Amino acid sequence: MLKDFFGKKIKVINLGISSFADDLIKQGVETIHTEWRPPAGGNKKIQALLTKVSNWQSKVTSAKGAR
Repeated sequence: MLKDFFGKKIKVINLGISSFADDLIKQGVETIHTEWRPPAGGNKKIQALLTKVSNWQSKVTSAKGAR
């Protein structure tokens, strides 16, 4: 059984597909599931734009603090 892997208790953090977490929980494995998807659905162009916006916001916040 998975929880006896290498003779140690297993604790799992599952990201994304909930059925993976469900299977572990059914085996008695302590599991935390988190719904996660890549930013912008994995679209590289939109991710680059979001990074630019985030960098701009950081600069604006820093400038406001320098007043």
